[in-house]
Amino acid sequence: MTSSKKLYFSEDVLLYPLLFVFILWVVFWIEIRFNLDFNVYGIRPERIVGLRGIFFSPFIHGNLQHLFNNSIPLFVLSAGLFYFYRSIRWKILILGIIAVGLITWLIGRPSNHIGASGIIYLLASFLFFKGLFSKQYQLVALSFAVVFIYGSLLWYVFPINPSISWEGHLAGFTVGVVFALIFKNKDVVSKKYEWEQEDYDPAKDPFMMQFDENGNFIESPKEEINKVTPGKEQLSTTLLEEGTIHYRYKPKGDIDLD
Repeated sequence: MTSSKKLYFSEDVLLYPLLFVFILWVVFWIEIRFNLDFNVYGIRPERIVGLRGIFFSPFIHGNLQHLFNNSIPLFVLSAGLFYFYRSIRWKILILGIIAVGLITWLIGRPSNHIGASGIIYLLASFLFFKGLFSKQYQLVALSFAVVFIYGSLLWYVFPINPSISWEGHLAGFTVGVVFALIFKNKDVVSKKYEWEQEDYDPAKDPFMMQFDENGNFIESPKEEINKVTPGKEQLSTTLLEEGTIHYRYKPKGDIDLD
């Protein structure tokens, strides 16, 4: 198992998502502080110059509510990507930004499309479907968490509000599904227990050595007390470590200790 496929926490799992959100707020502060309008740098379909918005639009937001609504999901979902899919996180993020922006430019209405919501839909879709396709319990659990928290996002891939770029949402959702199919061999490697190893030998397993060939548990005696009773047989009494007493009858003259 390579280190890139192990689940372990590191500082970059939180630092990079925090950096992404911090950049969004800095861009918004600059726009407000210096009375600028960055909306023209959004994705503008039907115009070649609008292609620049593929890289700029995720950092531009129309108002404070728009920015706040995108900040928390972006942090949570990108942190999930960076923790569970460490080896492919940058591919998903960078290629995703380009693909989502390009599709939005192709199918979008002739207006400026801004905001990080397309990336949020990309991450939510990828994390959900990738976990289901992987059939690994950690990733499936992540899928259920995503759909539980952000399942209502699905409604906004449809044109229910003319002021919302549903085209960007649909692009992000679609790219997430496609990426979940493309990167199917990049899952977290499941932990293998000792008995699942190819060189496992039950005869050398300390636990298995406590059972006989018939599967009966073998208890090691702590102390043995032999008592001879009148008659033709001898009674051998074994006091076991747990305090139980086992009685075994043996023919007289054939006395031994186990």
